[in-house]
Amino acid sequence: MTATTFTAKDVQELRQRTGAGMMDCKKALEETAGNTEKAAEYLRAKGIAKAEKKAGRTASEGQIGSYIHHNGKVGVLVEVNCETDFAAKNADFKELVKEIALHIASAAPLAVNKESIPEAVVEKERRIYEQQVRESGKPENLVAKIVDGKVEAYYRQVVLLSQEWIRDPKKTIGDLVKEASAKMGENIVVRRFVRYHMGQE
Repeated sequence: MTATTFTAKDVQELRQRTGAGMMDCKKALEETAGNTEKAAEYLRAKGIAKAEKKAGRTASEGQIGSYIHHNGKVGVLVEVNCETDFAAKNADFKELVKEIALHIASAAPLAVNKESIPEAVVEKERRIYEQQVRESGKPENLVAKIVDGKVEAYYRQVVLLSQEWIRDPKKTIGDLVKEASAKMGENIVVRRFVRYHMGQE
């Protein structure tokens, strides 16, 4: 018999992240030798991860959260949607909205998701990276792959859902939203935000 490579805490965390049942999470971790990322993919592939199923449902309720930094120089408004008014009044949902507003104030993302970054901006970044890579003397057959990697890194810097959460860099804001969705049993969507910084456009 193989030794257990995961703990009860791992099972609980996977359960919170995916919304799957305890036994399903345990089996997924057994099948993937305790690798949480692979276990989450396993559950999704089996159709057990509930958060993914909710993604297509309409989210028309929710809250507009706000955050003003203590020095009064940075302010954020963010709209986070869910499916029902009941969930919008839930303490966990309110906490999620608050955390996202605080994160936006601190991390200054440019857009909610990759699709919201103008194509012209991405192409400009791509051209700059390509020039940098070519000037560094990398082999021609590797240029495109390296540039793609740099573009993905750019997304992780400027896209809200791809950014590492300021409180826990092991999670992205996208992970945080999925966990909340699984826990509350509703589709949760970060719709839009605006960040004001004194003296900046």
